[in-house]
Amino acid sequence: MSDTQLVFVYNADSGLFNTVTDIAHKILSPKTYECNLCAITHGFFSVRENWVKFLEELDADCDFLHKDEFFKKYPDQSEELPAIFIMKNNQPELWLDAASINKLSSVDDLKNAVNNKLNS
Repeated sequence: MSDTQLVFVYNADSGLFNTVTDIAHKILSPKTYECNLCAITHGFFSVRENWVKFLEELDADCDFLHKDEFFKKYPDQSEELPAIFIMKNNQPELWLDAASINKLSSVDDLKNAVNNKLNS
């Protein structure tokens, strides 16, 4: 178990209806899809294999939340999403912001960003 805990927060709500709507949005209008973290890490129907492999080898514990789950669990947070947080004293601290994530275009870009932050 790692001492580092990361929380990846998607700019999408949880639930079956929202998942189906997100899939349709990614297919029909990918340029206007609001969650680049999801677009990078997921294909239309599943998590990308190279992302799963990276997470398995990452020296950090990872949690994944949708925005409704995150704001319910941490109501004092107000950061723009998607974002990655690092847990400090049982509270999420912004670690990789939406602007940085939205500049990324591939799983490799995201992996490099995560590794660079972990090694800084």
